[in-house]
Amino acid sequence: MTNSSLRTKLTRHCKAVHTLLLCAAVFTLLGAGDPATRFNEIGHQMMCICGCNQILLECNHVGCPASDGMRNELMAAVSRGDSDSLVEQGFVQKYGPTVLAAPTTKGFDRAAYIIPFAALILGLGLIVLVIRSWKNRPAPALADGLVPVRGAELEQFRNQARKETDL
Repeated sequence: MTNSSLRTKLTRHCKAVHTLLLCAAVFTLLGAGDPATRFNEIGHQMMCICGCNQILLECNHVGCPASDGMRNELMAAVSRGDSDSLVEQGFVQKYGPTVLAAPTTKGFDRAAYIIPFAALILGLGLIVLVIRSWKNRPAPALADGLVPVRGAELEQFRNQARKETDL
C-alpha cells in the first residue's frame, strides 16, 4: 500500500468519525434549549404537594390549591433560564424533599435504591436455604425399629385396604 493511499484512507475515516460525532452531538442537544421541553421534563420529575400523590404536570385534582402555582413557578424558572438542578433545588427548599418524584442519589437517599435489591437477594437466599433443608432432611424414624414399606409391598397393602373398605 502506498503512502498516499494510506493518507486517503485515514482522511476518509477521520471525516466519517467527525460526521458521526457531529450527528451524535446534534441528536443529544436537540431540544436542549427549548423551554417547553425543559418544562415538561422538569415537571415530570416533581410531585404535586396537594396530597394527591401525582406528578406535578399530571395532577388532575379538581380545584387543586397547589398545582397551578407550582406550574407557574416552574414556567417562570425555565423562562429565566435557570438550570434544571437550580430549579429542583429551589422547589426542594420551598416545598421540602417530598416534591421530588424520585429520591436523590446522595447520602441516605441511596438506601431507597439499594434496599429493595438487597431484600430481594436476601429473600431468594432464604428460599434456597429452606428448600435445601427440606430436601436434605432425613427420613422419619419409625417406632420399634420398623422399616418403612415401599414399592410392590406398599401396593399390596393398598389393594388389601381397598378390598376391606369396599372402595
